[in-house]
Amino acid sequence: MSFESASLPDGWRVWNEEAEGRTVLVYRPDVFDGDRFPAACLPTLYVTNGSPRRRPGAAQREADEWRVTLFLEPDVEAESSRHDEREEAVAAARDLTDRFASGEIDYRGAYQVPREEYFAELDELTGRKA
Repeated sequence: MSFESASLPDGWRVWNEEAEGRTVLVYRPDVFDGDRFPAACLPTLYVTNGSPRRRPGAAQREADEWRVTLFLEPDVEAESSRHDEREEAVAAARDLTDRFASGEIDYRGAYQVPREEYFAELDELTGRKA
């Protein structure tokens, strides 16, 4: 099972998808492009067999589980789940993108030091009430 950009909610894009492997989805790369907001603020969702923090080029070891992890920044994890099969992980990722795009994810709660301008932009894009 793979992702198709057309099946994702508005704003989400497939950034990278390996055949039956790691998939990276991003939210509104047109907004979080480094000009208006730091590129590090690009909401990024990983579907991985193993750790989403695995360095590129590191030895590829398959794990017995699939992980779905939403990062708001490289060190700010908003939500994560584990699944036995890739198909379950893909379904969970689609659900997570839907919930994020509709403003159901509490991104403020993931931060120790708030980024008010960033939150305001996410609120506007997702229709979420602060």
